[in-house]
This record gives sequence, structure tokens and C-alpha cells, in this order.
Amino acid sequence: MYLLGLDIGTSSIKASLVDAETQKVVAAAQYPDEESPISSPKAGWAEQDPEMWWENAKLAIRRVLNKGAFDANAIKSIGISYQMHGLVMVNKNLEVLRPSIIWCDSRAVEFGQQAFEQIGEEKALTHLLNSPGNFTAAKLAWVKANEPELFAKCYKIMLPGDFIAMKLTKQISTSNSGLSEGVFWDFCDNMVSEDVMQAFGFPMDLIPEIKSVFDNHGEVTAEAANETGLPSGISVSYKAGDQPNNALSLNVLQPGEIAATAGTSGVVYAVSDQVAHDPKSRINSFAHVNHQLQGETRIGILLCINGTGILNSWVKKYLGKGLDYPEINELAEKVPIGSEGLLVLPFGNGAERMLENRNLGAQFSNLDFNVHTDAHIFRASQEGIAFSFKYGFDMMQENGLSPKVIRAGKANMFLSPLFCRTLVNVTQTPVELYDTDGAKGAALGGGFGAGIYQSLSEAMSGLTLLETISPDTESASEYAAAYSQWQEALQQKL
Repeated sequence: MYLLGLDIGTSSIKASLVDAETQKVVAAAQYPDEESPISSPKAGWAEQDPEMWWENAKLAIRRVLNKGAFDANAIKSIGISYQMHGLVMVNKNLEVLRPSIIWCDSRAVEFGQQAFEQIGEEKALTHLLNSPGNFTAAKLAWVKANEPELFAKCYKIMLPGDFIAMKLTKQISTSNSGLSEGVFWDFCDNMVSEDVMQAFGFPMDLIPEIKSVFDNHGEVTAEAANETGLPSGISVSYKAGDQPNNALSLNVLQPGEIAATAGTSGVVYAVSDQVAHDPKSRINSFAHVNHQLQGETRIGILLCINGTGILNSWVKKYLGKGLDYPEINELAEKVPIGSEGLLVLPFGNGAERMLENRNLGAQFSNLDFNVHTDAHIFRASQEGIAFSFKYGFDMMQENGLSPKVIRAGKANMFLSPLFCRTLVNVTQTPVELYDTDGAKGAALGGGFGAGIYQSLSEAMSGLTLLETISPDTESASEYAAAYSQWQEALQQKL
């Protein structure tokens, strides 16, 4: 018996086939091999074509199905993880009306702020746990104001994972977790927020049918089976945003547990049993995947940094031509802690929530042509990413969260020993690395949703710890000094 997981990322679509009994990946693939493009028609905008996600998903699935000697008819469920906060709009024929305005797009900030003031800051933070900010609801408000004819044609709105599920099943649904990440959900009234819908002037029927995260969101149609190579009739039994799903894949489900990821963006994600909010909405609270399972309150406290892995990728593409990531890491290791004064602020991927929706752009400071080389830039970039995590950690501590250990999948930036050591030493928090990723976690989540596992603990019981990285007391002062210089540079820009 097999479980299929799809991870609908910004850079690519990943697919993993997991043996339900052993909980091991038997085949995995991604598409495309190079990073998918992000369209930016204007400064601060970021869009992708949902149909591109679907084409890439089909190709990733076919790659998986062509990899192993297994019977595709033994696939019993599909789980979907997806890039959060994106807006997908379709008409009554289920045709996409416009490119998706994705998570790192900055155009809707003023619309979110207007709704924040109209609803009332205290009520918004109490009921929504966030300012409408630059989330999905505010993105839809931008479309309503700037593309009214297109808005009038909209039948349903979706998040990216809802769209892929729709392409597989011809059914449209969402969840309270998904609606909370779009800042549509009222946690006090446990329903779609009437305040948000009224403030933006949205009709209620734009919202799809609301189901549990772990539920039957439809079954693979004959048409989708023909396009993907999958058998028809497989249930899509789990959908979650990539960060709640990353936490699930690391068995971060209970209060006090912490997960992290550093792909295109970087995230620290803590689970709480309190319906709480940050007064400045710099860190955000959403319904976790297990919120209200057995009636329990499980809130995901999310710190997001837009510019992390995308900075490392940019540096590799334009300054490390001909080098792979291990070679870049090897060069960076030759430079001392602090990169001999070179500082990089990684905030070049849209408005940063933790900087109160400011869009600073990336900054390279103290560059000395007589001292610094490409190796310094490689190291300073990774240090800047780790230092931005530390800056966010301090905010989380202000809000009563005190991480004792960070769990992460050994992937993306966590493949770099330099990044891992810098993060561990600057935060003075150990990191545990596990053999998991978003697609595998989605597959196991789908297994629970389909009733193959009786509990989430059983679904995650095969998680394997690969290594633990602990702080190095001898170099703590050097990392602290480097971070202090970085923080001072940031404060000068704010």
C-alpha cells in the first residue's frame, strides 16, 4: 500500500511515494529541474500561473510513477502541501481568471491596513489573530479594486493546494487552517469572518466548501488519471500550507514544539495551545493542521523571512557561476566568522512581515574591494540568513516562546553545515535534522486522512533523527559579535 505526497512549492513541484507500512520513500521526483519563474510585472509584485503548477505536478507525478517496480493501483491516498497565502481565482467553468498573486507579492499592504483600521485593531487581532496585512484576503481586495471586471467573473477563490486538488478531482474545498492563513477565519466565532468579508465587500459565496484538513477532498477523476498516469478514484485526503505541513512532517504537533525550514523563504513555526497574537503582527498565528481535532486548540505561531534560500540561490546564480552548492559552502568555510566585516541583509523578496511589512531590499554593507572576495560574499550571505532567524527568534521570545530545540528536515539551507552552525551558535539553540521533507509529510498526512493510520502519532512514528548540532561554547562570543554588527546595520535601515 502506497501514499502519494505532493509539495506545490514556489521553485518546483515535488512528489514522493511512501510505503504506508515502512513509512519510507520508495520513489521521489521534482519538476522542473531548474527553479520555476516568478513573474514581476511591477516592482514588489510576484505572480505565478496556476496552470504551470498543474503541468509541473503532472510531470513530477509521471516521473515518480516511472521510477520503481510498484503497482500504481496500490496508491490509496494523496496528500498536498502548498506554498501559503497565494490567491487563485476561477470562473464557473473552473478556468483560471488571472495569474496567482503569491505569498511574496507586496501590492496589497495598504488594503490590509485599511481593513485593519476599519475592523478595529483590537478586534482584528483578537478574532483573526493577525492584521489582514498582505495576506490572501487583502490580495483579493486589490483585485476587486483594480480589476473589477475580472473580480465580477470570479466563482470561487482558492489557495494553491486547493487548486491542485481541484485539478485532480473537479471539486473545490478548503479548510479552517487554509482560511486562517488567508486571514479569512474568525477564531472567536469559529467561522469565516463576517468582519473581513464586509470590510472588503466580498460575497460569502466566493468561499469554497469548508472541510477538515484531514478529509476526503475529492477523488481523482478519469480525466486527471489520463493526464497524470494515476489510477482514478484515489482520494485527496489531506491539504495544508507548506509550513504547517513541514511541522507535521517533523511531528511538531504539541504545544512548545518548534519546526524550521529554509527554502525560498525561511520559517520558524511553533505550536501553542493559546489563541494568541503578536500586538504588532510581526509573527503570525494560524490554525495548525490538528487544530480542533478532538476539540484541542492548536495554533501555529509562524515567523516568516521572505529572503532566505532565494538569496543563496541568487548568489550562486550570479556570483558562483559554474559552482555547485557544496563547492560554494567549501569556499565560504575558508572565511572567518563575521566575514571580515561584510554584512548582508537578506530582505530582497518583498515586504517582510517581521519588519512590519517594510520592503527594504537586500543590502550588502562594508564591502571592501581590497579584502573581500566571492568567498566572503558566500559566507556573509549565509550568515545574514542565519542572523535574520535570530532576529525573529528574539521576537518569538518577546511573545513568550522559548525554543529549547529546533527540528528541521535535512534539506535546502539545512544541507549547509556552515548555515546550521551559524544558526545554532547565534541562537544558542540545538538543531535536530530529520530524514523528511514536505512531500513525504504530505503523503503521511494523506494516510491519516484516509484512515490508514489511526492517529497522527502513528503516521509520524517512522521519523528518523539523522544528526543533532549543538552550540559551540568556544566560538559563542565571535558569533554574538558578528550578529551585533548585523543587527546594528539593520536598525540603521529601519
